[in-house]
Amino acid sequence: MSKFYVEGGERAGKVGDLFAAVAPRYDLVNDLQSLGLHRLWKRRLVALSGARPGLRALDVCCGTGDVAFALARKGAQVTGLDFSEPMLAVARRRAAASGAGAPDFAVADALSLPVPDGSSDIVTVAYGLRNLADLDRGLAELARVLKPGGTLAVLEFGWPDWAPWRWVYRLYLRRFVPAFGRLFCGDADTHSYILASLDRYPAQRGVDQRLRALGFRDTRIHNLLGGAMSINVGTR
Repeated sequence: MSKFYVEGGERAGKVGDLFAAVAPRYDLVNDLQSLGLHRLWKRRLVALSGARPGLRALDVCCGTGDVAFALARKGAQVTGLDFSEPMLAVARRRAAASGAGAPDFAVADALSLPVPDGSSDIVTVAYGLRNLADLDRGLAELARVLKPGGTLAVLEFGWPDWAPWRWVYRLYLRRFVPAFGRLFCGDADTHSYILASLDRYPAQRGVDQRLRALGFRDTRIHNLLGGAMSINVGTR
């Protein structure tokens, strides 16, 4: 268990502490622990979102901005939202360096988005859904801000169906991933958090069920790396 994972009312505060601790090395550690594959998965997320010129995209839990910038490169008008100021500070530095056409970034709680109903053609979330204090409330918010016919695309850790691969994957998360936290963030708990949070997350199948219960249609699951990562997609 990680000291950054708690249930109940303290959840958001602990997650905020976690991302303040990892923000300076977040992108580097992502590259190392995924062998750079997270960049391919994020490109797949953006492709599945259908981003193109003329569409408004909202990237929730945007972190340092990888997905928001990729959506903008497709020509969409993009706003990135996150509740972690240290993560947004990195995203804003990247935006200042990239110049015209960069996404806008703002502080926001994913459970209470400061966005009108039905105002977005696309909503994306990459590695944020698992961190919400109330998953059902968060999904309802994502549905609320989407236009009818809009697309939700969520990239997140998942659980493989094949038991031997699931065992190996779990071993990697438990024994090896915390070493990245110890080495680069000075605290193994920053990355042992991944397994702690994933153990209490319904993963790709559970998210698909919840989306259908919210009225999403054409829901589908795109498994990556044998289901260790997944993208949930649905149409509002």
